Amino acid sequence: MPEAALRRTPLYDCHVRAGAKLVDFAGWEMPVRYSGDIEEHHAVRRAAGLFDVSHMGEIRIRGGGAHDFLQRLTPNDVSKLKPGRIHYTGLLTEAGTYVDDLLLYHVAEGDYLAVVNASNKDKDLAHILANHGPADDCEVVDQSDEYALIAIQGPLAPSILARHTDVDLEGMRYYRFREGEVCGRKCLVSRTGYTGELGFELYVAPADAAPIWDALLESGAEDGLKPAGLGARDTLRLEAGMALYGHEIDDQTTPWEAGLQWVVKLKAGDFLGREALVNQKENGVPRQLAGFEVRSKGVARQGYPVLVGGDEVALVASGSWSPTFDKAIGTALLPPEHAAPGTEIEIAVRKRRLEAVVVELPFYRRT
Repeated sequence: MPEAALRRTPLYDCHVRAGAKLVDFAGWEMPVRYSGDIEEHHAVRRAAGLFDVSHMGEIRIRGGGAHDFLQRLTPNDVSKLKPGRIHYTGLLTEAGTYVDDLLLYHVAEGDYLAVVNASNKDKDLAHILANHGPADDCEVVDQSDEYALIAIQGPLAPSILARHTDVDLEGMRYYRFREGEVCGRKCLVSRTGYTGELGFELYVAPADAAPIWDALLESGAEDGLKPAGLGARDTLRLEAGMALYGHEIDDQTTPWEAGLQWVVKLKAGDFLGREALVNQKENGVPRQLAGFEVRSKGVARQGYPVLVGGDEVALVASGSWSPTFDKAIGTALLPPEHAAPGTEIEIAVRKRRLEAVVVELPFYRRT
């Protein structure tokens, strides 16, 4: 049987014109880099970067029962989420482990938009529908094909975007959104991102994506705005201590273990996985997410063994070279007795052992 063709975002032609290296990412043909991972990383930290994240999934939940349904489905407190606001939450199994993490937008009363990872969209939708019963007074609709998504991130992102929108960006707080126009086209402007920098994500109709992308790049060129690919996105989010499904979180990891306990609101009522999380909170976690810095020459990659006293205690969850700090960094889910900052560990890289030390997360905080 022939392999399925890779899907392309509405910005595919823009990436080709820019000379991007395109790779298979969760079934999508996506730009991994343009000028280079490190150059693009520094552009975001020092000026601004433009990312195509149109492969993300968008699932609409709306109707009179949408609030109650989502309150039972997710661990964060939906009752605190007012229209125009966003919160970070998750889809959990009965065991309290992750199906996926997501952003939940409260668009209007009884109207929510869940933004999920591209690699998990079909699984997430199936999970939501499996827990959606006849008594739930709401509909669940996959609207992924109705959106393109552009992220502009970096300290100069507000000034560049402000030239093209009627939305008051200065008055928009983190995890808020507003609807307006960008480049004369209807857009949902969201004060969110996956880099640890000041920035925005723009939800637009697929046909409007390329004109907006081109206009922003042209306008921001003198400011240092560059298109950025998946490579820079990964090192940026790792420095910022942001979880990536399949790395820091997965179907074997709970929010307690992943350092995401702030997402869980046990007082908000019952939700899927609550009993398991209560039990784990009372009895303690078997492992805990920790960051580490490599002190030897070399880079720790996902899946490399983590050793303490010569014994393997974990595997690297994420690992890369940090362009900001000019050193190798990573994360691992360590036994609690080895997760305290200052703990010396080793990373097994083939026949070598790299010296490393546990440090606090995140590695990077925007000043």
